Amino acid sequence: MESTSSAIKTVGVIGAGRMGMPIIGHLKKHGFTVLVSDLHAGKYGEIESKGGVVKDVPALSRESDAILVCVGYDAEVRELLGSAGDIASHAKQGAIVAILSTVHPKTVQALADKVRDRGIEVIDSTICRGGRAADDGTLLSFVGGDKAVVDKITPVLSAYSSDVVHSGALGTAQVAKAANNLILWACLVANHEGLALASRYGVDIDALRKALMTSTAVNGALGNWGKQSMAWADDDMEIVSEMARDCGIALPQTGMVREICRSLKPKRYELDKYGV
Repeated sequence: MESTSSAIKTVGVIGAGRMGMPIIGHLKKHGFTVLVSDLHAGKYGEIESKGGVVKDVPALSRESDAILVCVGYDAEVRELLGSAGDIASHAKQGAIVAILSTVHPKTVQALADKVRDRGIEVIDSTICRGGRAADDGTLLSFVGGDKAVVDKITPVLSAYSSDVVHSGALGTAQVAKAANNLILWACLVANHEGLALASRYGVDIDALRKALMTSTAVNGALGNWGKQSMAWADDDMEIVSEMARDCGIALPQTGMVREICRSLKPKRYELDKYGV
């Protein structure tokens, strides 16, 4: 299938991790030229097998119409777009930098202010639904930024997302992702508590879970029971807690869920060990 965007033809992807790697393949299938930068040379073969062309960050930045930043942490995003950052130093005028990484909204806003006078547009474009949705090209993308910029990059985001939602101004996609993650981890904890209680009373857990998926207790974490690694739970909840402090709102359940997630992660889905 050919790309429907006449303006954006070359897309750079920085970070070929669990989410970035399948995104590369979807972009290629939709007709984009895909340039990829990753620190791990061991990934280069897979990147190329998906149609990506390996470049360092300066070369990728110079040649890309849009750049998707898909690295793990706030500090890595800041380094890529800081005053001495490779993207900021080398990106062409008019390039759009979309931050897919989960970071604080203030990070996105500060970086956008820093590079705006260079003619570089920054948006945040967070992704939800997890690794299987990334594989299938059915991610949910929240996008924060100027509507004209969002409209221009939407064909790129639609290559790997079945749903693209403009959440509002710059930084709001990070807030939308934080709300998603807050609810996700709260549901996962509630699922463990409900199923652990039922297990102690001899209920058929498989039958119960299937029934609950048709009831008012239905939630995504219950549907994906047994498949969630919880790899980012603590990082997600740390960002949520910082955001709550910044805007002066108390989220008492969130604090409890964060602490429970820390102890739950090493024994997740082991219902006989929950609560003892």
